[in-house]
Amino acid sequence: MRKGTFQKIAAVLLAAAMTAGLTACGSASEGSTEAKKELTKITFCLDWTPNTNHTGIYAARDLGYYEDAGLDVEIVQPPEDGAATMCASGQAQFAVEFQDTMAASLDLDEPMGITAVAAVIQHNTSGIISRKGDGIERPKGLEGKTYSTWSSPIEIATLKQVIEDDGGDFAKMKMIPNNITDEPAALEAKQTDAVWIFYGWSGVNAEVQGFDFDYFAFADIDSVFDYYTPVLIANNDFLKESPELAKAFLEATKKGYEYAIDNPEEAAQILIDGDETGSLKGSEDLVISSQKWLADKYIADASAWGQIDETRWNRFYSWLNENKLTKHDLTGLGFSNDYLPE
Repeated sequence: MRKGTFQKIAAVLLAAAMTAGLTACGSASEGSTEAKKELTKITFCLDWTPNTNHTGIYAARDLGYYEDAGLDVEIVQPPEDGAATMCASGQAQFAVEFQDTMAASLDLDEPMGITAVAAVIQHNTSGIISRKGDGIERPKGLEGKTYSTWSSPIEIATLKQVIEDDGGDFAKMKMIPNNITDEPAALEAKQTDAVWIFYGWSGVNAEVQGFDFDYFAFADIDSVFDYYTPVLIANNDFLKESPELAKAFLEATKKGYEYAIDNPEEAAQILIDGDETGSLKGSEDLVISSQKWLADKYIADASAWGQIDETRWNRFYSWLNENKLTKHDLTGLGFSNDYLPE
């Protein structure tokens, strides 16, 4: 090859290399700008270790819905004094709570600064599980039986009402402390005769284990007990100061739960993979089965995910007040649909 030709080729190659380098620099610069896109930090506190009540949160995080909304969401475990306290203090902007336990946070001379802003599941899916054939397929059957209790005043008042409304004698039910972690195993070993469970996890667990059981749901017995369990709560100061951020968070969260509804198996795997506690390891069948069971319970008969029905919310808090379970009348307090997507 002649020297002149070589020089021409070298010049062409050098120019191409410089162009490619400039293009790469431009891409890197653009990438850096993209990487520097500011995300607003949000702390979200769970009520317990990860479970299928929380799937929409994990889906929204790991599928990028929060990031698309400009949010960097950190999911944390609750402190010893509970998720509501952490949220009210401002250490978390959002958390998981339950309408019944939330009442204690509101029933103060100076109520905690929290508001329920979305229903995770539209109806109360809790009830009483017992061994098949023990006669506890209805509340009256608890007469003369042993029940494992958390000793919560609302829990005990609920049981008293449903038993007596069914013609039973509440005083004849024996109560022992509830330290159960596996309800089917405890029932099979006859450590107890009956336990209050949330069907979406513990009831499905009994099915997965092949345990024969009887069950009755509180919401089926009296509409006053069709309250919201669980709900997402938010810090009141955050809602006041950053309403648009709250709306962005809930819109992305709604997408997460809608994904879980449409893709229960894939969503269950997202939850399993995203569980930093390791508590779901070895329970893959339960997680997937629970997710499938909950898929049509998140929205149920509501117009959209997250909606809180004012009548049902108030009916339960009025019942608490009528039964002297609260010092203050909480009717109309503690919830808002204003931050949900329209």
